[in-house]
Amino acid sequence: MFDKSKYGPILVPILTPFADDQSVDFEALKALTDYLIETNKCDSLIVAGTTGEFHVLSFDERVALFAAMVENIDGRVPLIAGVGSASTIETIALAKKAEDAGIDTIMVVAPYYSRPTQEQLYAHYAAVAAAVPNLQILLYNIPIFTGVNLDVDIVARLAQLPNIVGIKDEAELNPKQITAFINATPDDFIIFNGDDTMILETYAQGGRDRVGGCVSGAAHLFGPDIRDMINAFLDGKVDEAAAKQRALYPVLRIMGQNGRINPAPLWKDAMRLAGIDAGLPRLPLSAGSSDEVANIKAALVTFGIL
Repeated sequence: MFDKSKYGPILVPILTPFADDQSVDFEALKALTDYLIETNKCDSLIVAGTTGEFHVLSFDERVALFAAMVENIDGRVPLIAGVGSASTIETIALAKKAEDAGIDTIMVVAPYYSRPTQEQLYAHYAAVAAAVPNLQILLYNIPIFTGVNLDVDIVARLAQLPNIVGIKDEAELNPKQITAFINATPDDFIIFNGDDTMILETYAQGGRDRVGGCVSGAAHLFGPDIRDMINAFLDGKVDEAAAKQRALYPVLRIMGQNGRINPAPLWKDAMRLAGIDAGLPRLPLSAGSSDEVANIKAALVTFGIL
């Protein structure tokens, strides 16, 4: 059975710092890891997630990141590896490399670009599960990037496989789908919120038993605030939790300004404003313009973090 308490409610998909020459900055990654753990911003870390810009990393870079993060963390918090790719073959290969690195839980995004059918999605995940039977697998549903949604019927079937233990869902696109996932899956199949704007809505649907927590890019800066918000909600202090969510909401929204879909570059700018080096984004994504950075700074000042 998947032990969600091991991973805690705040799972941070760590940013991948890139240097001026666009190479992975492993020294900055080590410093960022230490910062997140030592300041209690995270309960667990996820390497090579969407916030980590996995889509622009080579196979070898992802494997190197797995090894680096195992060394950086040194057992202080659990680590989950993002191993999803456009290809089933590559996904399996990455999963095996994660296992070789000593990671026991992986997150697998739906294959992107090819827009597979639901039956093809089932076959993909079933093949991965069969190839790494000793790993725990979290499905990762983010249609805004993949172009496909993991429908309830397919998730219900996948949840019957012994090592598929939960799902991270990008909840804002279809917020009530979480209830459908919960109703269609066993009690030990765990839901993780994948959208910082929908954390309380996810807990409202699943409660503390079925919701494992949130995979939160915002927790790079706001981990303790998000933790307090979740605890207030679960303790029945709904008004207090709602007030915390309302205060955080403008900061979250500013990360999508000017039509940006992936907020990772602007989170890196926000980190830099707060005095933390998270490196540069990798092209084609770009750092914020002077106006965008000014808007981020204003939002952080309003929240009280600067």
